[in-house]
Amino acid sequence: MGVKLKKDKLIIANQKFDSRLIVGTGKYKNMSECAKAVKLSGANIVTVAVRRVNISDKKKPLLMDYIDPKKITYLPNTAGCFNSEEALRTLRLARDIGGWNLVKLEVLGDKKNLFPDMIETIKSTEVLANEGFKIMVYCTDDPLMAKRLENSGASAIMPLAAPIGSGLGIQNKINIKIIRDQTKLPLIIDAGLGQASDAVIAMELGCDGVLVNTAIAKAKKPYEMALAFKNGVIAGRQSYLAGRINRTLSGGPSSPFEGII
Repeated sequence: MGVKLKKDKLIIANQKFDSRLIVGTGKYKNMSECAKAVKLSGANIVTVAVRRVNISDKKKPLLMDYIDPKKITYLPNTAGCFNSEEALRTLRLARDIGGWNLVKLEVLGDKKNLFPDMIETIKSTEVLANEGFKIMVYCTDDPLMAKRLENSGASAIMPLAAPIGSGLGIQNKINIKIIRDQTKLPLIIDAGLGQASDAVIAMELGCDGVLVNTAIAKAKKPYEMALAFKNGVIAGRQSYLAGRINRTLSGGPSSPFEGII
């Protein structure tokens, strides 16, 4: 008899999603490739770089012609913003264009490593929360900063696993675990994943989801990688809910010694 799993939805700002995988829409060869990868990933949410992806100029190819915003939730983000003013202007524009209130905030501190500027990020979060935005915030994996974001009105905490696009995987499991233990907000790993096993690890740490772009878009076979991440997120979540065995420093037999002939 097969095991029937209960519905396990991702909930962000009171919105429910079937998939815990969020995918980006940048770096693909073209919009057709992007749309097919998104479909194979099973993602319910796609991030949209308001400053880079065309969502309003009808003279050029529109992302909306390839990914239906009525079926997939668009998550406008502030990719490419390096101060609070730029980020605020970008998200206000997104709300004016598409009425989007659920947004992803990222305020970068430098162009080489693309680490978030947490001072500008926290300042932006406070302003956006007061304006009624539901903010998913890209941040460092610092538990103190994550707590400040929560207190500033963030709707989801999105610490990096490693530098954006690096493919290095999760570099600081301890901090991610601390953040998980201290927050009731959705915890989404954002940036730095390279392969499906990285998503499994994130989910087994108790994260609520992962966001992936480069690892899929720049894979040798993007469609296969999109499917791999889909399955990796599902497997990691199921493993976390199942409850792993305790770690020990000594071995233990698979079968009891009692009753041996």
